[in-house]
Order: sequence, then structure tokens, then C-alpha cells
Amino acid sequence: MFQGKVVVITGGAQGIGRCIASEFEKQGATVCIIDRQPNAGYVGDISSEQVLRDFSEKVISMYGRVDCLINNAIPLSKGLDSCTYDEFNYALRVGITAPFFLTQLFMPYFAEGASIVNISSSRDRMSQPDTESYTAAKGGIAALTHAMAVTLAGRVRVNSISPGWIDTSFTEYTGADALQHPAGRVGNPLDIANMALFLCSDKAGFITGENICIDGGMTRQMIYHDDYGWELKVE
Repeated sequence: MFQGKVVVITGGAQGIGRCIASEFEKQGATVCIIDRQPNAGYVGDISSEQVLRDFSEKVISMYGRVDCLINNAIPLSKGLDSCTYDEFNYALRVGITAPFFLTQLFMPYFAEGASIVNISSSRDRMSQPDTESYTAAKGGIAALTHAMAVTLAGRVRVNSISPGWIDTSFTEYTGADALQHPAGRVGNPLDIANMALFLCSDKAGFITGENICIDGGMTRQMIYHDDYGWELKVE
């Protein structure tokens, strides 16, 4: 399905990004990874404008086009209790600025039928304490998705995926961890990779500007104290 396609993935050296890269490679795609962690592609920090420029120039010089852009790199997660000014802005540069600027750099080179998939999070609509930098970045990329979809209408389809609890080690959970999910299990990276492949395929040709939450139904589940076995314990 993706034979000969050029796929760019940020944060593709491990976790969900590595799984997405692997699944595209199995379909015959040429995958270009950028990550701070060691990898066979490009090692660099996408919070840097110059790194993004150098990386994009390398991709275009080697392949001349981009068919799919997967903005997956994970922003820093800190909250009001500890996050500094610079750390908060770093999270936004990784989570929002880099996807925006990479899209801008690749705009003249997107192939016909190109697709962008931004990896947001179910935290774009719900939160735990002290996660403000991560949540702000994920909320921003979800909103940026529909803005770019409108700007790039007729040229590039742009969608986002919001994962819930995804265990990147493919651990199979039992008991409450699994049963609390309406789907009956914790997610794994293939749940996200399969959706990324679908959104980049011709089968999703009428889908753009959408955010798809893949969380086993957790964000659709109403939770109240002393209802259906749920209990709030205040320490």
C-alpha cells in the first residue's frame, strides 16, 4: 500500500513512533526518522529551528518529496508545581511549534495525496494533576490539526490521533487496569500505528481535520463516587 512512499516521523526511535515506523516499513515505505535518541535516521532535538531546517533539507535532498508526515515527538510533562518558564516553552516548541514548522518547510514538497497525522493525547480533553506543559502541547496540536487541514485543503489531508493509556512494552494487563476500560484492555502501540496507516491511506480520502481518540472508551465513561464500583478515596 505504501510501496515507494516517503514517510517522515518525529520521535520515531522508540515507543509509539518506532511502532508506526516499523508498520510503514513493512508496507514498503521509506521512513525518515528524527529523534533525540540514537537511531538510524537523524539524531536531533526538534525544539531547534536549525535542526528542523537541516533535517528537512536532508529529506528533500535525498527523496525530493514527502508523502506522509507523522508528528509524534513527546513534549515534556511538568505542572504548576515545578515547571519553569523555559521548560513550558520547550514543551510547546516540541509539541506544537515543530509540527507547524516542519509542515511549513515541507509544503512545497508534499506529494499528491499526501497526509499529515499529528499524535495528540486523550489529555487534550482530560487531565491529571501537574501535567500542564504536556496537556497544553497536546491540546494545541489537536487544534492546530483542523487549522492546517483547512489551510491545506485540496493539497494535504491533516488529522490527529489522541491515544489514551498505551503500554509501549506491549504488557498485557489483567484485573482493574484492564477492566476499567470499556474495551476490556489497555492499549498497545499497534492500536495507534494501525490508525496512522489508515489515515495516510486512500481509504481515508474523505477524512481531514479530524481528531480520533483511541483510548478503549475511557473518555466516554462517566465516573461518580459510589457508582458502578467506583469510589473516591481522599487521603
